[in-house]
Amino acid sequence: MNLDNLEAFVYVVHYGSFNKAADALFLSQPSVTARIQSLERDLDCQLFDRMGKKINLTDKGQRFLPDAQQILRLYQSSKQHLHRAAEVTGELRIDCTVSASNYIIPQILPRIKEEFPEVNIRLTTAPSDTILHRVLSSESDLGLVRNVIHPHIHSLKLLEDPIKLFVYEDHPFTKLEHVSAELLSREPFIFFECGSLDWVRIQRSFESLTEPPSINYQVDNLETAKKLVMNRAGICFLPELCARREVQEGRLIPVQVPEISGNALHTHIISRIGESTSLAQAFLTAGREALIH
Repeated sequence: MNLDNLEAFVYVVHYGSFNKAADALFLSQPSVTARIQSLERDLDCQLFDRMGKKINLTDKGQRFLPDAQQILRLYQSSKQHLHRAAEVTGELRIDCTVSASNYIIPQILPRIKEEFPEVNIRLTTAPSDTILHRVLSSESDLGLVRNVIHPHIHSLKLLEDPIKLFVYEDHPFTKLEHVSAELLSREPFIFFECGSLDWVRIQRSFESLTEPPSINYQVDNLETAKKLVMNRAGICFLPELCARREVQEGRLIPVQVPEISGNALHTHIISRIGESTSLAQAFLTAGREALIH
């Protein structure tokens, strides 16, 4: 069985289009079609139902997909083991979001350096989409990003950071066991916007209220948001990790809002499949050990 044909199959499923899969694979659309047809001949079954421009997996295609993904993962994993010695020396290029750089990376890098003393580390901050592109193009070895999905990317969940409402000390909400969403309409808000789906859900929760809160400040920097709250400019939803020190010092107080609970900021470690896998796993282990304290 040809691995290129398996890869084409997985890409077509991922992108839902022969044309988009061809663009991602740097191939022509007829070449992708030919690979799928060759795979179907090898398997002696039809993998896709083609209805005009729309394509859907057949029942056999659905059953085959997990096996195809597993075969590709095993191949890339075997390839990685052959090159493992080379990946723990030289320069380690890490890209991460600004929030990961501020609150996660400083706790992890000393542990990585201790485990891999020969590695020199170069750190760059960028948005998640940019990091994905840089990892795919081998400009970076590892990325710390929001959750992304791509057939050439191996992703490990590092952190699920609960998003909570934070108020300043002596705020009236600190005397309540929990706060109803309706009470929020009376408060000036600082809204931290990072583009993740969890923040969109919170914003939509506001929109569903009869009287949505007044968003006095909309910022894209966590440190700015925290300082505005501590200066009594308003209240704010923030990831728990970024406010840990201020909570310990009593300068920020978390408040329960049952209607807007269950949201969290997810941070994943990504690498190209078959590359930097042992370093990604080391990052995961170091991160989990560091961040639980």
